[in-house]
Amino acid sequence: MAKTAYDTPLTGLTLDPGSGVPLYRQLQDGLRRAVLEGRLAAGARLPSTRVLAEELAVSRNTVIAAFDQLVAEGYLEGVTGSGTRVTATLPDVYLDAGQAPPDAVFQGPGLTAVQAEPAAGRGAAFAPGMPALDAFPHDLWRRLGNRVWRGAEPALFGYGEPAGYGPLRRAVAAYLSSARGVRCAAGQVIIVSGSQQALDLTARLLLEPGAAVLFEDPGYMGARGVLTQARAELVPVAVDEQGMDVGAGVSARPDAAMAYVTPSCQYPLGGVLSLERRLELLDWARRSGAWIVEDDYNSEYRYAGRPLPALQGLDETGRVIYMSSFSKVLFPALRLGYLVLPSELVARFRVARKLTDGAAPTLTQATLTEFMAEGHFNAHVRRMRKLYMTRRDTLVAALQNAPLPLQAAVPDSGMHLVARLPRGRDDRALSAAALAAGVEVSPLSVHYEKQPARGGLLFGFAGFDAAAIAAGVARLEDVI
Repeated sequence: MAKTAYDTPLTGLTLDPGSGVPLYRQLQDGLRRAVLEGRLAAGARLPSTRVLAEELAVSRNTVIAAFDQLVAEGYLEGVTGSGTRVTATLPDVYLDAGQAPPDAVFQGPGLTAVQAEPAAGRGAAFAPGMPALDAFPHDLWRRLGNRVWRGAEPALFGYGEPAGYGPLRRAVAAYLSSARGVRCAAGQVIIVSGSQQALDLTARLLLEPGAAVLFEDPGYMGARGVLTQARAELVPVAVDEQGMDVGAGVSARPDAAMAYVTPSCQYPLGGVLSLERRLELLDWARRSGAWIVEDDYNSEYRYAGRPLPALQGLDETGRVIYMSSFSKVLFPALRLGYLVLPSELVARFRVARKLTDGAAPTLTQATLTEFMAEGHFNAHVRRMRKLYMTRRDTLVAALQNAPLPLQAAVPDSGMHLVARLPRGRDDRALSAAALAAGVEVSPLSVHYEKQPARGGLLFGFAGFDAAAIAAGVARLEDVI
């Protein structure tokens, strides 16, 4: 029998040209599963791209694209004179139970292909979006929670109001009115389990399948996933120093049913939507009857001047749906966020909230209400704003003093900064290698619809003290 040019036959690997998922992506996912399930052993040699293309009846470019991505993720490696092999030592982070690798695609009955954002929040520097858990007033929160439990009426142990605990809705409305310039009454506030649920409810209730949505490019992948799952047609709209290019987006699809924007701190670049473009966007929504989803995800943290008023405060015709959460301003495990809706939508969203998961935990909502009513929330925001500015400056100095090929932009707001790489450097490959070394820097390119001219890395700074920042930059030096 002739000796094969590779170690392991790729049995069970099939591609479906009619599935709607690109062939290279199907091949990439199939090979990744084979590695994670142990069907492709560490160090196993794979067929050449030419041979595998012939076996699968696809173009060689399809195989090359799949191999290149898996090399970037750390699953495969090219060995000079020996072709492509499964990496001898896989990063443990990919093998944790329940942990999906970067750029994973999830599918199932009724679930469209959705690209997932690279995993965050594992606690490693520099996970974007991670608040300073070390600086949260844990003892104070515990005392407030104990007080709520001791004095709770029997009704607080029931299922709860789908729209949210009444006192918390009033506290949120008062805070948004004074701090964010949002025009609302407590009756327009719906308490949800974070921004993702807010987006999911909004998409399912307001979008028909195939409806066009103007979407920032680059943009927030969590929103992209929700809107894709709702079978919306995403219309990528370029972002510049003034935020989303509203004129270009409206010209491309004046019939769009919705626009998704992060006007106070564009994600991931950090810019601000200019007043001219805010008014242009509101005028388009008024004329066309479209909805604007304003994701105000961490506007509290602005380091130059006062926080900018919300877009919703300029809305005269009730076309803006405002959303935010307490995950970044307090802590992610709280799992509480909120929507501010035009009055005519409240009843629909309340029913949908009830059908989704009933209501947010009432005792947790009551504890948060006490935290806000006694002034602790505003005090915490002020303390964190100062702390995060210090940590931002510490990270900027560390990056500038390190021999790294990075050009870091100093943000005026937010909890992360973007550092650009030289042209030709693969930010996904660098991110995967950094993760294997215990450093979490998200690749900028995954937030774009198309590959940008220059890649970059997102460095979260809010959740990490000076020692963690220094250690993370040192490990990144070794990786690069």
